[in-house]
Amino acid sequence: MGDPVVSVRGVEKRFGGFTALAGLDLDIRAGEIFALLGPNGAGKTTLISIVAGLLRASAGTVRVLGRDVVTDYRYTRRHLGLVPQEINFDPFFTVEEALRIQAGYFGVRLSEERLEEILGALDLAAKRHVNARALSGGMKRRLLIGKALVHAPEVLFLDEPTAGVDVELRQQLWRYVRTLQGRGTTIVLTTHYLEEAEELADRVGILDRGRLLLVEDKAEVLRRYARKTLRAALATPLAELPAPLRSLGARLEDGGRVLSLDAEPGESFGPALAALAAAGLAVQDVETQRMRLEDVFVTLLRGERP
Repeated sequence: MGDPVVSVRGVEKRFGGFTALAGLDLDIRAGEIFALLGPNGAGKTTLISIVAGLLRASAGTVRVLGRDVVTDYRYTRRHLGLVPQEINFDPFFTVEEALRIQAGYFGVRLSEERLEEILGALDLAAKRHVNARALSGGMKRRLLIGKALVHAPEVLFLDEPTAGVDVELRQQLWRYVRTLQGRGTTIVLTTHYLEEAEELADRVGILDRGRLLLVEDKAEVLRRYARKTLRAALATPLAELPAPLRSLGARLEDGGRVLSLDAEPGESFGPALAALAAAGLAVQDVETQRMRLEDVFVTLLRGERP
């Protein structure tokens, strides 16, 4: 594995007596989608702002593509794109003008081909000559993403990119994020929509009160932490479970109509299904459910083992 495209070492950020980040270490790999998750006030935007050069860390170092974000800021900012959480734009320019002006900040002359590619990818072509203040909230969000892409950054930070947008637009943006990753862009995503992280991320980091609780491959998080539940709908309600099923931890729900049993990651439901068959219970339906990333997130923040 090559060097990380973003390397954070011992980063602290203090605002007076308040510590927003407490000695963070984090590496972001080239070409991955990394979801940085956490509750409001966890320090996600603070960390992104430090990497992007909008804030200075109180201690520690940050490197982007091997360059220090403080001493080599011109280089690092040129290779970063940032979609901020807040919608901000100059209301006096059209969509096209806003994109061309943004490109100019990076010394880039936006070609017609590149402009049309961005407008088409974000479904903004029909709004090309529309004043930015006349756009809907979702269209303004797309414009922010377009502005972050005009200089073709190698690393893209998306801070709550789909906040306040409808489901259709959210799914369109998911597809485009995948397209960008396919072109080699490294993407760091913060989101409160945990299904978004579950859909897109290769790895996840959970941040709380300025400290990282976990950094791991998403698939491994779900494999290791996500408890499973077996639910069997019974043809005839039961007043009491047979002893073998009780000994396995099964329980009755819905007035004795449903048998339910939890299993830790890696455990099999085989013994429970065998005990169910041996008891001669007529089963109408069987389903298994697995904890989602959202459930794992909540239990980790509570300090519990999922």
